[in-house]
Amino acid sequence: MQSDEAPEVEDLFLPWKKSAPLAARMRPRRLEEYVGQDAILGPGKLLRRAIEADRIGSIILWGPPGSGKTTLARVVAGATRSHFETINAVLAGVKDIRAVVAAARERLEAPADMFQATRRTTLFVDEVHRFNKAQQDALLPHVENGTITFIGATTENPYFEVIKALVSRSRIFQLESLTLDDLERVARAAIEDPERGYGEMNIDLDDEALMHLVDVANGDARNLLNALELAVETTTVADDGVVRIDRAVAEESIQRRALLYDKDGDAHYDTISAFIKSMRGSDADATLYWLAKMIGAGEDSRFIARRMVIFASEDIGMADPQALTVATAAAQAVDYVGLPECQWNLSQAAIYLATAPKSNSAMAYFEALRHIQENGDGEVPNPLKDATRDREGLGHGQGYKYPHAFREHWVPQQYLPEELQGLNFYKPSELGFEARIGEEVQRLRDLQAEGLSAERRIEDLSSGRARRRKAQIEEFGESRVRFRERLLEIAGLDLQHRVLDVGERAGLLGWGALERVPLGRVDVLVGEAAHADRIAAAARGEEVDRVFKAVTGDAAAIPVEDGSYDRVLGAGVLHAREERSETMAEFARVLSEGGALTLYEPLLGKARRLSEEVDLRGLGDEVVSRIREAEDAIFNDPDDPRMQIDADAVVVSARDMGFTNVELEETLDTVRRAVTPEQLVRWFSATAGPDRPTYEESLLEKVSRDEIAAYRRAFEEQLLGRTLNRPVPGVVLKAWKR
Repeated sequence: MQSDEAPEVEDLFLPWKKSAPLAARMRPRRLEEYVGQDAILGPGKLLRRAIEADRIGSIILWGPPGSGKTTLARVVAGATRSHFETINAVLAGVKDIRAVVAAARERLEAPADMFQATRRTTLFVDEVHRFNKAQQDALLPHVENGTITFIGATTENPYFEVIKALVSRSRIFQLESLTLDDLERVARAAIEDPERGYGEMNIDLDDEALMHLVDVANGDARNLLNALELAVETTTVADDGVVRIDRAVAEESIQRRALLYDKDGDAHYDTISAFIKSMRGSDADATLYWLAKMIGAGEDSRFIARRMVIFASEDIGMADPQALTVATAAAQAVDYVGLPECQWNLSQAAIYLATAPKSNSAMAYFEALRHIQENGDGEVPNPLKDATRDREGLGHGQGYKYPHAFREHWVPQQYLPEELQGLNFYKPSELGFEARIGEEVQRLRDLQAEGLSAERRIEDLSSGRARRRKAQIEEFGESRVRFRERLLEIAGLDLQHRVLDVGERAGLLGWGALERVPLGRVDVLVGEAAHADRIAAAARGEEVDRVFKAVTGDAAAIPVEDGSYDRVLGAGVLHAREERSETMAEFARVLSEGGALTLYEPLLGKARRLSEEVDLRGLGDEVVSRIREAEDAIFNDPDDPRMQIDADAVVVSARDMGFTNVELEETLDTVRRAVTPEQLVRWFSATAGPDRPTYEESLLEKVSRDEIAAYRRAFEEQLLGRTLNRPVPGVVLKAWKR
């Protein structure tokens, strides 16, 4: 180190001695002697201008061995007027850095001296990548505040081996391996230089020998000069005083090409990259070349094998699934056989991988991963959840269809989260074996899309769900629409079910069922052709007329074949019928084996009396008593089947018709009813219906018309414009046909 108190480290810039190696003696001393690197040192280039103007800032010289990094630093040392310090990162430590910084600070703080050329300090650190992070951190603040100008030299990529803060404060110049012309100039200069080279000797270096030395040196000037020195110094001087160096001597002097390869550096990563890209490009010749370079340079054969195993899946994948087997076998052979014999195995596997059809469709996994990272993870569909722990409490696993129980061991089923249904990550290529796989994948996707029109059809339906629900609430009432959802849950509908809606309000259950059986179909039983036409028109409007149809007939005589349905649904079907046994028998007939009947029946005989909705104290106790007697007669009428139905009657009727596993659930639902003038007319109408008397006509059995008029005024005064919440007891039956 060129300072008064230099640390004991190697000085790269001591004057050369005649006994020094040729490579050391021939180091260029001035910029004019420097060979190569025209990209950064050619006329007018930034680095050349900075050296000539003595305005070098902090720089990092990055290049392979023998490309001239240390030599360039030596040139800078000879050209600069600043104080130039040098250390080698292999030998120096933090203590040495502090000593250089302290001396640099003293120069900056010293009073101006007319004899002092400059107070600046330039520090050259050779092999800077050998410094650990702490040592590099020790340099950083002094480079940042200008105490020292930093020049680093490294064979490793500074973006990886030098701390980011130091890189960001330095300009990086990349040096390339010397060209053949550059190396020839170096060799001829060494032979002709009388002071530092062999100019005083009579040397005859024939062109073929020179080209061999230049070629095998592989861009490394130091390697070239070492070989030339060995050739000259070991060749006997002929009788005529000439040292003759021919091709044979040159080959002995440099028997093996110097491979630029560091198993932890750029050459390692660049060569394996070239190897992989050659296989990916299906170039077997280039693949073998880079494989030979790696093995020849001593690369770990297991590392090469591991990368081939990765490549087999990443770049060949399903185009040739056998590639993974071949690569894995080669990796096992490397462990079992070892070098040098395993070169056969690596070569065979490399040729196979290079010539195999290519597909990167396995990257579909990373598409799925990216989707999760950007959008979050979706919930596991309920049928796919583990049923061993939470089936009873949470219903996990319910609805799962076991593929082996179906034809071709496959069934349309939702496997992606709800919001991702229809999204395709895997995109099969059209090459090799994957072309056939792609055809099968597409076939199943088409079947999935057609059968899982779950998604598409539900989407189409859901776009109008709010509109339909509003219309149904207006037609049937909100409480009935809400109760429909509950009844559909009890029915346990599957995607492929065939469903018959026999509800009293035809279509109410059917539309809800359609959204749950997109792979099946829904028929709605109606009593009139006009009603069937309305349902057909609505189905066409929703574009579901192929799977949603009206069947005209009666519940006691349904015009379809036996076993046509997997589920029969109804609400209020039996309570107004006297022929309940015949109706239940018909339900059993149209159900397939294993099918289920789900019915809701209101128990009107236990419902709240209308008179309980209004304060009647103004009518007098005696009138109120007679109103209640008249209502009791209505709710206990033995000729009105609506009032006579109860839970036991429903169960007995189902069992009599052969239904098994009969499940019964009693309900208490609230019916919301707006009290409008029209509703009052329906209640207090003297016009009898064809089947049964009106509420007013029933009251007339016990109450006079004047008393009924007063009763009605109480409704008008207290309830008109309001909504009644009337509790209605009922029963839900679910029974199976076995």
